[in-house]
Amino acid sequence: MSHTSAEVRSEGVNAEASHQPKVAVAGVSGYAGGELARLLLRHPGLAGAAPLFLGRAGETAACAPTTIEALHPQLAMIGANRSHKVEPFHWDRIFGAGIEILFMATPHEQSREWAPQAIERGIRVIDLSGAWRLADDRNREVYKLHDANPILAAELQKEAVYGCPELHRDEIRSARLVANPGCYSTSIILALAPLVRAGVVDVEYGIVCDAKSGVSGAGKAPTSKTHFMYAADNLSAYSVFGHRHTGELLEQLHLSADQIQFTPHLLPIPRGILSTIYLRLKQPMPPSEIGSLLGQFYKSSPLVRLHTTPQLPQIQHIVRTNFCDLGFALAEDGRKLIVVSCLDNLLKGAAGQAVQNMNLMCGWKEEEGLL
Repeated sequence: MSHTSAEVRSEGVNAEASHQPKVAVAGVSGYAGGELARLLLRHPGLAGAAPLFLGRAGETAACAPTTIEALHPQLAMIGANRSHKVEPFHWDRIFGAGIEILFMATPHEQSREWAPQAIERGIRVIDLSGAWRLADDRNREVYKLHDANPILAAELQKEAVYGCPELHRDEIRSARLVANPGCYSTSIILALAPLVRAGVVDVEYGIVCDAKSGVSGAGKAPTSKTHFMYAADNLSAYSVFGHRHTGELLEQLHLSADQIQFTPHLLPIPRGILSTIYLRLKQPMPPSEIGSLLGQFYKSSPLVRLHTTPQLPQIQHIVRTNFCDLGFALAEDGRKLIVVSCLDNLLKGAAGQAVQNMNLMCGWKEEEGLL
C-alpha cells in the first residue's frame, strides 16, 4: 500500500502563525456535530479559544445539555473541568461574541434559513446540511426547501461553493458560504473526478456506483430502518433511483442521469462508507496509466490516499480518520475498470471535511488538526 499523496502537503501557513478566528458551531447534538466539536477543541489554530457551542432551534437552557461533555461523554478529558457550555441558539449571542466562522450542523431547513442571516452579519458559513449544495433547482427539490426570501436565497445559492477541497480549494479560500458535500457524494466524486475530467471514461456506456454506509450516516434520530433489530445482521438497499446525493454527482461530475446510477446500502456497522464503482474506459489503458492519472490529480491532496494495485481500500483502515482511500482493479482487456473508495462518513464525509474547509478559509495548511 502506498500513501505517497498523503506525504505532499498543501500550501499555507501553520495555524499557530496566523489569525485565530472566533468560531461557533450550531447544532452540536448530532453525530457529526460531536465529531466537529472534538476536532475543533483539539485544533492547533484554535488553541486557547474554544468554539462557541450552540444548540438547535427550539432548544432552551432548560432542555439542552449544559456542556459538550455531557452531550458527548467521549469528549471528556481526564481531570479536566467540564467547562465547554452548550448554549441555546441566539443571534445576539453569536454577534456579541464576534463570531467570524459559523459551522451549521443543523437540519436542511434550518441551514437554509440561518445562512443568509449569518452572511448578512458578516459571518462566514460552513454548512454541513444539503441546503446549499445543489445549484440546479430540479436537483434541490429533493430537500423540499422553502425560502422566506426566494430572491435573496437564489443570489446566495449562486455564491455558495461546493466544499470539496480536492476540486474547489481555490474558491473555498475566499468563500462566504461553503456547502459541505454529502458523505456518499464525497466517496464517489473523489473516485471518479480524475477519470471523468481526463475524458477517459465511456460515460455513454454508463457508470454504476454501489455504495454502502454504516448506520450513523442516517443521523442520530432513530427510525424503523436504523434501530438495532432492523440493521443488525442485515444488508439492505434503499432510496433506489432517488437518493438525495445523486444531484451532487450529476453537478460535480457534469454527468446526466442516464450516465450514472447510484444505489446506497445500509451496512450493520456504526460508521464508514465503501463505494464500488464500475465503469468502462473509452480505450484500453494499462494499470500504470490509471495509477499515474490518479496520482497526478491528487498529488497536492494530503487527505486522499492511493492504494497500489492490486490492493483495495477497506473500511477498517479509514474509520475514525479524515482520509479518503482510493484503489482500483483493471480487467485484462484494459477497459473494464472498478474503482473502490473508502471514507469515514462522519469525518471526511462530514465534520473532518468541514474543518478541512475552515483551514482553507483561514489560510492554514489543508490538513491542519486532521492528521
